[in-house]
Amino acid sequence: MPDDIAACAEIVRRADPERFRAVMAAPVAARERLFPIYAFNVEVARAPWVTAEPLIAEMRLQWWRDALAEIAAGGPVRRHEVATPLAQAVGAGDVALLDALVEARRWDIHREPFADLQAFRAHIAATTGNLLLVAARALDGAVPEGPVHAAGYAQGLANWLRAVPALSAANRAPLVDDRAKAMCALAEEGLGELSRARKARGQVPRAARPALLAVWPAGPVLAAARAEPARVAEGRLEPAPAISRLRLIARAATGRW
Repeated sequence: MPDDIAACAEIVRRADPERFRAVMAAPVAARERLFPIYAFNVEVARAPWVTAEPLIAEMRLQWWRDALAEIAAGGPVRRHEVATPLAQAVGAGDVALLDALVEARRWDIHREPFADLQAFRAHIAATTGNLLLVAARALDGAVPEGPVHAAGYAQGLANWLRAVPALSAANRAPLVDDRAKAMCALAEEGLGELSRARKARGQVPRAARPALLAVWPAGPVLAAARAEPARVAEGRLEPAPAISRLRLIARAATGRW
């Protein structure tokens, strides 16, 4: 594995172990494209949290927007352990999706709640939805947006519900409505999107399917939140590690993400 890719893999392994395991379950050739994309996501996601100064956080996110602009321009890209291999992994046409992801992460800098449910959905779609679509297209540019974005939305919603206790502890307002009925409805919505995506899995080119392995924990997490919404605030949505790994192995073996 080239040094830059190995560095990206280590970033993902430390900060995003579920995606790391999903990439390691993919063919070797796919890993060199997926690790830089997911390392980019780690760097952007943590940028607002490594400083208490909003201006510095904004500057960190702007650095990534500038790097993305260089990739889109097709010219020289700044030397960086993530930005450099990212330029080789993504097409210029998908840079706008990543730029929207960076912009959405500005929510983490400030403490304002989401204006409404539509704004909340847009945040999930711009972050995890865009990320999964870019990852899939890095493996095959013919990937259709609909089913992959729907799968990414379900994955993002599951991850968000798991993060609710931590976000609340950090004085954020992670949910528009934190009543049990509303959380149950959110989980049901995510399961619906996941089902819609899986029904259309035949539209996803075979070469791109390893990118969809990252979705594997979403279904059980959303089902648990729907069945028992109180588990969201209590932080009890984490799937059992052993069972979760077996699910990933099964999906990697069958290709049925």
